[in-house]
Amino acid sequence: MNSQYAVAVHVLSLISQFPEHSSSADMALSVGTNPVVIRTVAGQLRRAGLICTRQGVAGASLTRPAAQITLLDVYRAVNGEGSVFRLHERPHPNCPVGANIQATLETRFGRAQAAMEAELARTTLADVMSDLVSRAG
Repeated sequence: MNSQYAVAVHVLSLISQFPEHSSSADMALSVGTNPVVIRTVAGQLRRAGLICTRQGVAGASLTRPAAQITLLDVYRAVNGEGSVFRLHERPHPNCPVGANIQATLETRFGRAQAAMEAELARTTLADVMSDLVSRAG
């Protein structure tokens, strides 16, 4: 997993907190990145139906309340349905480790992926916003 997921949560938090200041340039300053990165992530969030934007107009808005957007929704918007865990493709079939490692890891990786997704599904953008507000004082 790359940092796009964290950037996506950051972007959604900014849109939720400051919808009037949600240009890619404003968000890039907060995230500490280039506006192109913000536009790329915003495109993923828009295609996933989490935000709406208008071409040629700065700003974005959430498509539903923050309490109805889970971190799993955001994860899937930027990472797709695939697993965060990847297996290597061609272990040697005549090696006792190589012949069995994928089946061994698939089971464990599957359980870890399910646990991560369950936690992300329990946490909403509203939860993130509440934590941000309490930390900001």
